[in-house]
Amino acid sequence: MTAYDQRPWLGLYPSSVGPVLHPEFSDALAMFRAAVARAADKPAIHFFDATLSYGEIDAESDALAAALVARGFQQGDRLAVYLQNVPSFLVAMIATWKAGGIMVPVNPMNRERELGLLLADARPRALVCHDTLYRDVVGALSPEARAFLPDLVLTTSPLERQTRNDPRLYRDVVAVACPGAEDLAAVIASHRGQVPPTRPLASSDFAFIVYTSGTTGLPKGATNTHANICYNAQLYRDWISLGDGVGVLGVAPLFHITGLVGHLLVAIITASPLTLAFRFDAGVMLDAAHERRPGFTVAAITALMAMMNHAEATPDHLASLTKIYSGGAPIPPAVVEQFQAKFGHYIHNIYGLTETSSPTHGVPLGVEAPVDPTSGALAVGVPVPGAHVWLADDDGNPVPVGEAGEIISQGPMVVPGYWNKPAETAEAMRPDGFRTGDVAFMDAAGWFYLVDRKKDMINAAGYKVWPREVEDVLYTHPAVREAAVVGVKDEYRGETVKAVVSLKAGASVTPAELAEYCKARMAAYKYPRLIEIIAELPKTVTGKILRRELR
Repeated sequence: MTAYDQRPWLGLYPSSVGPVLHPEFSDALAMFRAAVARAADKPAIHFFDATLSYGEIDAESDALAAALVARGFQQGDRLAVYLQNVPSFLVAMIATWKAGGIMVPVNPMNRERELGLLLADARPRALVCHDTLYRDVVGALSPEARAFLPDLVLTTSPLERQTRNDPRLYRDVVAVACPGAEDLAAVIASHRGQVPPTRPLASSDFAFIVYTSGTTGLPKGATNTHANICYNAQLYRDWISLGDGVGVLGVAPLFHITGLVGHLLVAIITASPLTLAFRFDAGVMLDAAHERRPGFTVAAITALMAMMNHAEATPDHLASLTKIYSGGAPIPPAVVEQFQAKFGHYIHNIYGLTETSSPTHGVPLGVEAPVDPTSGALAVGVPVPGAHVWLADDDGNPVPVGEAGEIISQGPMVVPGYWNKPAETAEAMRPDGFRTGDVAFMDAAGWFYLVDRKKDMINAAGYKVWPREVEDVLYTHPAVREAAVVGVKDEYRGETVKAVVSLKAGASVTPAELAEYCKARMAAYKYPRLIEIIAELPKTVTGKILRRELR
């Protein structure tokens, strides 16, 4: 019997939770309806000075679902949601399921090239987006990408619902006209009181298609089923002992799997208010936590560090936030200590991927993770209930305790595959488990420690960046001859993106100009902060650029 079969970490579970959770809900819409049944008049969303109850979200999502169906939305169709952290995100999500569809969350930092790739792959029947994104990004789509733009586009202003437009976030935001699109609020109002036809959902139906970068650098859509997300929502609630009405602070972006499951679904399963603040700003988030007094959040460590280091932060700002988890990027042990010294709360590590519908590992509530004495790494946790995790060498064989190997995950949270990508699905989702591409080791007590990534993915402040995607953009610049992108250590972001380029004969461009060129063509977290121009990039004898030498 191997150490993985013995599962030594089981002793770390709270005694009230067994190794596998009984599925309480067959689909996420049933979970939402259960929340409405017991908390219709209680707040579902706090958004600056606006509050929406569960009953109001139910009524608005009914109206939107009825509008979608009236406009030809069919069972299994996709609704792309291209929004910041605003109440309409939740309304659109619930309406999608009521109409029998699949939600496709889209990163609001994506530019036209990235949006075009997602539209071409997901083929949504409808798109909900901010009016500013409609003007600046949708309006700039290439003719090829516009062929996949759905006929039905619904727009909403970033200024929606609230009157207290915080200048730290809304300094340059104005409402804009959107010719060719319908106004989301007007559509909801025109169908208010209507109920969509019943379209039953199965636990195996896809709830989300959440895009993550693949080994080719092109986006891959993980097909998170209702069973996947219901299991992990229940896991968050029961394993972390989150009671009804606990309150969730929406630090993570909602388009991300952490925001979808760790914020939206956790709030729904606990019938709690979710506090949203458009997009992350450390000072705004501190004020929101102080005003609304949530009890739980899960956030990137860089966000928690920004809040900790904010000039006006006091212990009272986060006094209510007694259950704090962090994932997406390695956590320096010193930061955990500093945060605890300032706010009195311990940051619990958590680990998962889009393909695992959020966590497969976590630090049990009330337990402090050990630090590996050799590497100084903080443990990411132990496998959560229901997750069977093991480590494999390059030949697919289990490695002994204490030795590094690729993390292989199985369990009810693992997605069945990627949207429209059978080859990539077969490569990653094998009979013995999902190949994560992350390398770790397990100690004798069952704690897992991340030591490296098998792939070349760069992890910048919790966001994953595929080097080839950045390189492809650099190669479109007329002065660039060769380009290679690597991740370099950064004290704040964990890693930052660095590009090394050579120029065409007679061409001239500065690193600052190249950075601006990339910034205009991709999400802000992807463009290279560091650019070095050299005469020749190192290569193998066959001409392949050697990234390892650049690192």
